[in-house]
Amino acid sequence: MSAQMNVPFLISRAGAVSALTLAALGGSLLVPGGTSEAQAATAHAGKALKIAASKKGAPYKYGAVGPSRFDCSGLTLYSYKKAGKKLPRTAQQQYNSTRKVSASSRQVGDLVFFHSGKRVYHVGIYAGKGKIWHSPKTGSWVKLDKIWSKSVWYGRVR
Repeated sequence: MSAQMNVPFLISRAGAVSALTLAALGGSLLVPGGTSEAQAATAHAGKALKIAASKKGAPYKYGAVGPSRFDCSGLTLYSYKKAGKKLPRTAQQQYNSTRKVSASSRQVGDLVFFHSGKRVYHVGIYAGKGKIWHSPKTGSWVKLDKIWSKSVWYGRVR
């Protein structure tokens, strides 16, 4: 059994343990009701993804930010705003404001940025299994699609 797995036993047997002892054993100090920065980011991302998915079928409209019509960055802006996070307006600005992550580290809810050279021209929300929720173009609507290009970058909303 690892030291970290023994920590709950030590706390329950002794009734309390110092933060230094806990750290020495490889444990972590949790505050009831508290969440880590990573947990909070994951919660916002999951909520934003659900909001984007709930807009399935909403028509694309250039410059639209919802609640019934969206362009690509309007959908991500709207979804994250409803999830409690602020994003800038355009896909390029959103890319500039996120924490960059590798394809192997991407998580559900991360933003997927399509680029040509250094210019970002499209954004969607990663849904897992190589798919995104996005509002693609005039004549289309919010939908779930496979990522169709290798020219993508990933960003995590802070």
